[in-house]
Amino acid sequence: MKPSIPKGTRDFGPVEMARRNYIFSTIRQVFALFGYSQIETPAMENLSTLMGKYGEEGDKLLFKILNSGDFLRGVDPAMLADADSVKLISKISEKGLRYDLTVPFARFVVQHRNELQMPFKRFQIQPVWRADRPQKGRYREFYQCDADVVGSDSLINEIELIQLIDEVFARLRIATIIKLNNRKVLSGIAELVGAPEKLIDITVAIDKIDKIGIEKVSEELLERGLSQEAISAIRPILEISGSTEERLAKLEEVLSGSETGLLGVKELREVVTGIESLGMRASVEIDVSLARGLNYYTGTIIEVKARDVAIGSITGGGRYDNLTGVFGMPGLSGVGISFGADRIYDVLNALDLYPADDAFATRVMFVNFGPAEAAASMKMLKALREAGISGEIYPDSAKMKKQMGRADALGIPFVAIVGETEMAQGKMTLKNMHTGEQSLLTPSEAIAAILGHS
Repeated sequence: MKPSIPKGTRDFGPVEMARRNYIFSTIRQVFALFGYSQIETPAMENLSTLMGKYGEEGDKLLFKILNSGDFLRGVDPAMLADADSVKLISKISEKGLRYDLTVPFARFVVQHRNELQMPFKRFQIQPVWRADRPQKGRYREFYQCDADVVGSDSLINEIELIQLIDEVFARLRIATIIKLNNRKVLSGIAELVGAPEKLIDITVAIDKIDKIGIEKVSEELLERGLSQEAISAIRPILEISGSTEERLAKLEEVLSGSETGLLGVKELREVVTGIESLGMRASVEIDVSLARGLNYYTGTIIEVKARDVAIGSITGGGRYDNLTGVFGMPGLSGVGISFGADRIYDVLNALDLYPADDAFATRVMFVNFGPAEAAASMKMLKALREAGISGEIYPDSAKMKKQMGRADALGIPFVAIVGETEMAQGKMTLKNMHTGEQSLLTPSEAIAAILGHS
């Protein structure tokens, strides 16, 4: 039987890993630059930690792990006969694979609260698992790259996170639009049209405006029980345009009767003023239709899109006021973002923005002519590695064509040849595989030539 991997998972070869590591190391460096400390949590958590945190649908998408040993021991045969999977799971499974990094982080904060210095700034780059239906761009195993600050209400945190986002995408050379909104603005709109209890219905519908257009959104609002009068009041708010300041001024005017809405506009203005005073490479846009998992967010909402590639959000996040409440530690406010590594990978591929040398690890390969030449080559290779140049030696004294074929196939830019003549002089012949040029060089000269080519 031909070996295979589970649906919704992927293998990554050397070139793909070099590219993924370029993304992860760029994000990791910027997280550290902004003062975030890395943590890791286990791949599996107790189901009691995970269940009930993502809604009924999320509970179904959790990968459950069967208890060790005879997991059916002690299970009532009648329960097996009933085939009630929900009741059965509690008897045969105590653990599950993490669904995201946020709930494990909340558990971590509560469990280690006496050791943590507040505000606590953490980042986490780890895989998560969802028993979702695999389709293009949606996998059952994928990485999340999260950064959060908990234990502070200050909007300085939002300003810093937006600066962090801007820095990551500047380093990756991806032109972006950073869209901002505020949960309080959305609450204010619901109050304004006299339907505060319909807040979720309103935002679920208007969040689709980019995909289905304003006419279809109006139809959906009607289906969700909003009056034609309320829809007529919402529509001009969604069509607010102009510069950032003009949008904020119009929102202020429209929401003048809502204390909550005005507070949202005030927070938005403070964040925008803060980031603009520091200078931004990305475009910043106020988007009133932006909701992003509204139940979760309580203040600022952030979404990032690539300018030059038609793909969904590549980063998102926002302010939440009760991250740890589900674990008995209420009132801890925080703000966080998550980079979509897989979508960023697709954007960099589409725009061919990877550094040229990132597709291969080896910079130089030494040819092997036999035991004596190999021994001399390995001494020179050691000197190159000490200078930070990645290199390898062909392990067998095979035909020259075969050895050069390997260097060519792997895209290795330099080949070093150490034969009798070179050995006698303590030198190597260094061949540039791109230009075909060859030079007789000492190890130190070869180091300078290779580093100068980087």
